[in-house]
Amino acid sequence: MSDTGALPKQTRLDRLLNWIERVGNRLPEPFILFVLLTLLVGVVSTIMAAAGVEVLVPGEDEATPIQGAFTGAGLQFLFTGMATNFIEFPPLQTVVTIMLGVGLAERTGLLSALIRLAFRGAPRWLLPYALGFVGVSGSIMSDSAFIIIPPLAAMVFKAAGRHPVAGLLGGFAATGAGYSTSMFVTSLDALFAGISNSVASTLPDPGTTVTPISNYYFNVVASIALSLLAGLIIAKIVEPSLERSRFPREEVEPATDTTLTAELEPRERRALVRAGIALLVTTAAVLVLVLLPGSPLRNENGGFLPESPLLDSVTTLVFVAFFVPGLAYGISVGAIRRSADVPLLMGKALKDLSGFIVLAFVLGQFIALFAWTNIGAWLAVSGANFLQSIGLTGYAAFLGFMVLASVLNLFIISGSSLWTLMAAVFVPMFLLLGFEPGFSQAAFRVGDSATQVITPLNPYMIVLLTFVRRYDPSAGLGTVIAKMLPFVIPFWTAWALILSVFYFADLPLGPGMGIHVER
Repeated sequence: MSDTGALPKQTRLDRLLNWIERVGNRLPEPFILFVLLTLLVGVVSTIMAAAGVEVLVPGEDEATPIQGAFTGAGLQFLFTGMATNFIEFPPLQTVVTIMLGVGLAERTGLLSALIRLAFRGAPRWLLPYALGFVGVSGSIMSDSAFIIIPPLAAMVFKAAGRHPVAGLLGGFAATGAGYSTSMFVTSLDALFAGISNSVASTLPDPGTTVTPISNYYFNVVASIALSLLAGLIIAKIVEPSLERSRFPREEVEPATDTTLTAELEPRERRALVRAGIALLVTTAAVLVLVLLPGSPLRNENGGFLPESPLLDSVTTLVFVAFFVPGLAYGISVGAIRRSADVPLLMGKALKDLSGFIVLAFVLGQFIALFAWTNIGAWLAVSGANFLQSIGLTGYAAFLGFMVLASVLNLFIISGSSLWTLMAAVFVPMFLLLGFEPGFSQAAFRVGDSATQVITPLNPYMIVLLTFVRRYDPSAGLGTVIAKMLPFVIPFWTAWALILSVFYFADLPLGPGMGIHVER
């Protein structure tokens, strides 16, 4: 497309999203925005604490008071915890560690070579749907998926002659909006099941025990439908909109040579073989370590679910999976000629993340303070009490429950934290109405994911903004929020419709898990 002349005629959706983008970009820069939000939480929590506001979380013996940030205890927390809140901010640890490995693989040329090899013969029309599948199933990599899939998708789209930012945005949206489902059983399934059982077990009739595969049938159907839907949205809405607005296709400061030819040179092919061998050897070594009877990566019971050192090692394993092949490839093609080149290339990757690292400082303070004040628990329990007070029953109650989860997800990003709070209220409530805990858990999945791709409180939104600014340095939060909106309502609606089919047809959600409690 030419860069001169009049812009193509925009659709009504384009104009709406452009308006949202303009309004959103009038927000302060993310750093200032989160400083202001931290101050707001401080003021509100202090007022609530002075008023003696408390929250009684079901299952707890005593009410939990709201703690004020601008009290003696609050100021002590802020002053003594500032460095800890920054360094222990979980996304910072994940992002920086993984990007050290990914950065080495990217700057040695390994990633571009792999992409050319894998997609040189793939039809262009198939890429959005393949990306939808990879993104929706990406939760098997835990939060690492938010860091790995979007930039790789941008490279794939660019190599195929499609708009790279469409791949970037589509990869993030499919990963985030479909995070609670996957065709594969993930650690999230085990975590949710453990929370559901811990609440249900306190009741006289706990229903059917929830296992990591209790929602498997539902997850498979949802992941297929959402993968296709994500591909359709990328191909028919997001990419055409980017083309009509002439959003930049080239990075302002590309990390590597941006000219991707379809054919690989002989030395690149040899280097890929050596990188593959290095990865296979590393994988074999990890498998031996994992499968040993007394493996230090097993839990106390000798297994891996619901929690184990192995599942806590996802960030490390992903780092190694990029670092080792990247090192082998770089040495083979001559990108790494001396040992000093390795930290130099890794350091360049961190240079691209400098803006996020600065933002992580204030993000860490905000998240830590929000949790310490107990405002999140108060919001969740207050919302649950409201639903109970209006007397919703049957499937209408579940629709209200899913809407509430979607709203709370704008403030409480952690799915496990939110389910812990909501399960304590709703699992007993729905059990009394005759619904299995596994069905309540499935309904929570619908509300838990879709809205997290439009909230500035999601720290990975800031990572996405960092990637988008490689193409358009003037992009703001409004830009990424507007680009994510086309995914939210379709994902939520499609997911809810799938759950409705399971509900009204009384289909099993997974092996041994039905909709209603058998009495």
